[in-house]
Amino acid sequence: MFGLGTTELIVILVIVLVLFGAGKLPEIGSGLGKAIKNFKRSASDTDIDVTPSKDDTEKLGPAGKAKKG
Repeated sequence: MFGLGTTELIVILVIVLVLFGAGKLPEIGSGLGKAIKNFKRSASDTDIDVTPSKDDTEKLGPAGKAKKG
């Protein structure tokens, strides 16, 4: 996993435990999990519609500039 062995992962876990404390670890883990889930969802969402709606086209003039008034 990313070229890290078991010993390296244990050392990193101990350092994180010392820095943040045992009470903060579940909070950090859930925040990281939510961030990864949202990133995956937004990366797979390819249904972006950039077509202007009828209301938007009525507000714009013939050259795409906003009408006065």
